[in-house]
Amino acid sequence: MKPIQKSARTLVVATALLTAFGAAATAQEDSRPNLTIAVAGLPPTLEPAKELSNVGTRITYSVYDTLIRRNFLSEEGGGGSELTPGLAESWERVDDRTLEVRLRSGVTFQNGSGLTAQDVAFTFSPERLTGPDTLLPEGAGYFSTLESVEAVGPLTVRFVTTEPDPLLEQRLASWASWIVNAADWRAKAEETGGLPRFPVGTGPYMLNEFQADQEIRLEAFDDYYGGRPTAQSVTFRAVPEDAARISGLVSGEFDIVTNIAPDQIAQINSYDDIETRSVTLANSHVLVYNTNHPVLEDKRIRQALNLAIDRDLLNAALWSGEAKVPNSHQYPEYGDMYDDNRDDLRYDPEAAKALLEEAGYDGTEIVYSTHPSYYLNALPAAQALVEMWKAVGLNVSLNVTEDLNNLRGDDLMMRNWSNSTRYPDPLGALWLAWGPPGGPQQTWMTWSNDEFNAAGRELEVTTVLEERQALATEMLDIWADDAPGTILYQPLETYGVRKSLKWQPYTFYYMDLRPDNLEVE
Repeated sequence: MKPIQKSARTLVVATALLTAFGAAATAQEDSRPNLTIAVAGLPPTLEPAKELSNVGTRITYSVYDTLIRRNFLSEEGGGGSELTPGLAESWERVDDRTLEVRLRSGVTFQNGSGLTAQDVAFTFSPERLTGPDTLLPEGAGYFSTLESVEAVGPLTVRFVTTEPDPLLEQRLASWASWIVNAADWRAKAEETGGLPRFPVGTGPYMLNEFQADQEIRLEAFDDYYGGRPTAQSVTFRAVPEDAARISGLVSGEFDIVTNIAPDQIAQINSYDDIETRSVTLANSHVLVYNTNHPVLEDKRIRQALNLAIDRDLLNAALWSGEAKVPNSHQYPEYGDMYDDNRDDLRYDPEAAKALLEEAGYDGTEIVYSTHPSYYLNALPAAQALVEMWKAVGLNVSLNVTEDLNNLRGDDLMMRNWSNSTRYPDPLGALWLAWGPPGGPQQTWMTWSNDEFNAAGRELEVTTVLEERQALATEMLDIWADDAPGTILYQPLETYGVRKSLKWQPYTFYYMDLRPDNLEVE
């Protein structure tokens, strides 16, 4: 038996050597670039229904796909809302509660297994996402109307909702809808005893290396159904300091950098080989007030905080006037659901003073907590806000902390946050952020309002436009009056980019690196 064992071993070694030489030859032949993108922060996992933050979706968007795809390129400037086929080749409303989706054939996951209807049904199943014991409560909030998801054929999936849901297709094209492989997810969940950190997807890039808080390296998935990826690899590197990101872009260390301040745009554009590309995000920087804190439980004090803010001045001073101050917690892309006549964010310091006097505010300290660098211009905005509040008689101090997300109870009085519109409807922003699945009600427990929640639940299952408009108005009225927080502005997101890269940023934090949005010239 020994000679046989030796021969077998020799074959294994020879095979390994041939494989290694073959891989080396392939690598030498691959002329695609290895891109490095400098970002302010990185997510702790790549579970796509968990990492629903700005820093998370920026990366998961290239690893996973949705059934239906929102085509941001359908409008100039990267803000289009057209729905196009993704992993689904077609979909059809069978009745007002049933949607049938037909999957593309031949799509493979990054582990080599083929996409099936069973994978889709599992992605939205009670086991993973929508059950009462889900470990993905924020993701589950996107599908509160879902009754069942069933594989009715190898490539056909049937979605049934509890009531008519006018936005189901929009939900399937949005956050928390990225498809995972059932067998891979279950196996990794068993290993961790909870959520898998790195499930495989079908996207153009797959995980190669993860160094917590340092970098995430993705490599091209050449069997991607949408075509061969443009880059050989993409490394997202955490570089919290603005100056270090810009310096790396100038030196050639980085190919794209995020979160460029407006006052740095001219400097970057002065170079021959790099430039800036900017979009106004469908996202707002917001403040969150702990309405359960004794100092802030009187809504008149919270209303005074809001009225004391000169948002136009903040925009001019911090964003060179290039950010946008909306008229309420809404976005024009809502179309017929947008109310152009609201004025919920007005600046009225005299009204603020009157409310404080009426409430009997005695100058008790209010602590505003902010992370030093997570949001661009967060710290200078906080410093300016403190002065604006001081001008009307509010005693606000700053708590600059990297532990912001762990503040709870009386330790949290006021903090900054951001709200994106996940799909073009009031349910896609105000409801997801401030309703039951959102941070204020689910995570920090800083606010809850029964009337607001009732209106939101009704809006989810109402199809008549006029009735939907009335419900959205009611929700905005409640949010403005109860003042659990406020909007500051929609920030300008500016990227520094090598001119050789043909790449369009979107009005979301997504960085779309698919072949149809990334070319090397």
